Order: sequence, then C-alpha cells, then structure tokens
Amino acid sequence: MGGSELTFLSKQEILLAYKRFSELLPKDERENACSARVPKSRILTLPELRANPFQHRICHVFSTSEDGDDSMSFEDFLDMLSAFSDAATSDIKSHYAFRIFDFDDDGTLDRKDLEKLVNCLTGQGEESRLSSAEMEQLIQNILEESDIDKDGTINISEFQHVVSRSPDFTSSFKIVL
Repeated sequence: MGGSELTFLSKQEILLAYKRFSELLPKDERENACSARVPKSRILTLPELRANPFQHRICHVFSTSEDGDDSMSFEDFLDMLSAFSDAATSDIKSHYAFRIFDFDDDGTLDRKDLEKLVNCLTGQGEESRLSSAEMEQLIQNILEESDIDKDGTINISEFQHVVSRSPDFTSSFKIVL
C-alpha cells in the first residue's frame, strides 16, 4: 500500500503527517523529508508508539528499509498512520494487526507468536507474567476459538473471521494524528 496510491487520510492529515515526519529528522535534512528515512529510534519517540507494547513490531511491519533497520520513509510513515486511522477498513486494520502479531513473519500465528503476543499484552514484569499452565490454557483457548481448520496455527482468514466478530477491535487499533 503506497501513501500516494491508497490512503485513508485527508489532505489535511497528510500535511500534518508530513510536518510530524519532518520534525523527526535532523534540521539539516528536513528540506528533503520526502526522500529521507527516519531511524526507528526516532519513530519510537512518537507519543502514540512510546507506550505501545508492539512498537518494535509496528516499525518492522511498516518499514520498507532494505537494510533491515526498520527505519521509515515518509511513505512508510503515511502507510502506518493510514492503517491506524479511524477511516481505515476493518480488513486493512486486521491485515496489519495480523502482520504485527506474526512475530516470526511466517504468515501464521503459531504457539510461539501467541505466547509473545500475550506477554506483550500482559507486560514483562514478574508479577504480571502468566504461569506456564495459565499460558498454555490461554493459548489452547485462543486456538479452540480461532483455529477453524485445526492445524495448530491461526492463518490470516481465521484471524479476520475472529476480528469480524469483535466490533471493538477496529476502534482500539488506531493512532491519532
């Protein structure tokens, strides 16, 4: 999804996004913001991402960097804001959520992905971490609810089916400009 081809942002929101993107760049690079890449460390300073437990995955999924450094171009940045905007469809939101939750990028959510997902949501602290038995039970429950073809993983179709039955999903999956 390219920023210029498909975006759920208004012209005003795109201009605001450009301003925010260029402010992440060093002063001497701001004139060429359209061709510049912002390092992941600077993207993570955005208030919307700072407290997000999936901040690193979000940068990874939206970055088109060939260096694997998860830096973002302005188009990457627009794609991210567009996918998280209120105007984005639930199909778009669920597609990106699936990619963010697919920690090993293999196209399915397996037990390892689900465990990482739960750990991100519950926090990494000792007091909030689930016991092995609790984790196993939760993953089993998730798979029973979502794994329609019973192959032990959740594919994109199964994920989107579950999300479609959860109306609050799309409202919680957003970044406001």
